[in-house]
Amino acid sequence: MKHIDKLNKLGACGQAVKWAKEMKNGQSAWDNCERGDWMLWLVGKMSGKPESAKRKKLVLCACECARLAMVHVPKGEIRPLKAIETAEAWARGDATIEEVRVARRAAYAADAAYAAYAAAAYAADAAYAAAAYAADAAYADAAADASYARKKTLKKCADIVRKHYPKVPVVKL
Repeated sequence: MKHIDKLNKLGACGQAVKWAKEMKNGQSAWDNCERGDWMLWLVGKMSGKPESAKRKKLVLCACECARLAMVHVPKGEIRPLKAIETAEAWARGDATIEEVRVARRAAYAADAAYAAYAAAAYAADAAYAAAAYAADAAYADAAADASYARKKTLKKCADIVRKHYPKVPVVKL
């Protein structure tokens, strides 16, 4: 089955499927992808149920991506970082899932740090959330800068994902 058919069966977004059509196979798409959010989504589809032991590697990867969002957190606001660190501790076996939930709720309470909360809470799309938070700029040049920052952050996240998952996840349908 072609990589495009697999993406369609998994329910990938149209934009990702359209982009992947330009690639000759799944590994080529994986190696050239600059959208860490798409990559985390695919790994998430292949990594078992949320909160399962099979997700621990994914959580560590997503937490590394989530740390990219910390530049959007006001100085002195520690709850988003605590949520990320607690999720990392859970992935290493040093915290319970209940401790992760408590830290996540605390991070959510920090309105200005929503991007980092989203990354820690859902273990995916940290780069996109951080960039989207930044993209609320009021002026056209600020929006252009935010668009560039978003793209740059998504690329960093893609590189992080490839570091943890050098081979495209095997899609079994």
